[in-house]
Amino acid sequence: MRVIAGPARSLPLKTLEGPETRPTTDRIKETLFNMLQADVSGCRFLDLFAGSGAIGIEALSRGARECVFVENHKKAAACIRENLAFTHLEDGTELLECDALTAIGRLEDAGGEVFDLIFMDPPYRKGLEKELILRLIHSRLVDEMTTIVVEAALDTEFSWLEDTIFTITREKTYKTNKHVFIAMKEF
Repeated sequence: MRVIAGPARSLPLKTLEGPETRPTTDRIKETLFNMLQADVSGCRFLDLFAGSGAIGIEALSRGARECVFVENHKKAAACIRENLAFTHLEDGTELLECDALTAIGRLEDAGGEVFDLIFMDPPYRKGLEKELILRLIHSRLVDEMTTIVVEAALDTEFSWLEDTIFTITREKTYKTNKHVFIAMKEF
């Protein structure tokens, strides 16, 4: 795995071996950032279930002004620190070593500045994306300009969004998973 674009381009990133993380492949990461291209520069980025930090690091290398990484697994958090140091992208970053719901609470308690982009890659088929998005409905961390991207298994259902303030704006399907782009509905 490597950084695709920006000043850290082509730098290799460490990943954890084993079932604790599921790194997004370079090809899928490149496709994702091609779709987000216009929104990344200068943005405030939240990387939930960050794993090795590859998605947030890619955002930083492409010009995000700030990135908050959230990772509950101690070895993965250490991997994020190593990757940030290796790529020299530590400025404007924060690493929260806790679960995603706790992190959202801490970020709100710390002032609740809105994120432009929120990326989450939770363990598949556990309903964590639904739990988090329902929590974000009443959060100061999102507004009408925020885009939430969920990496999910192909069979993950999002019809429950119809009863919320959010809607799917785009979906990109790959061989083994998909990216679902979510934003606030226009009223």
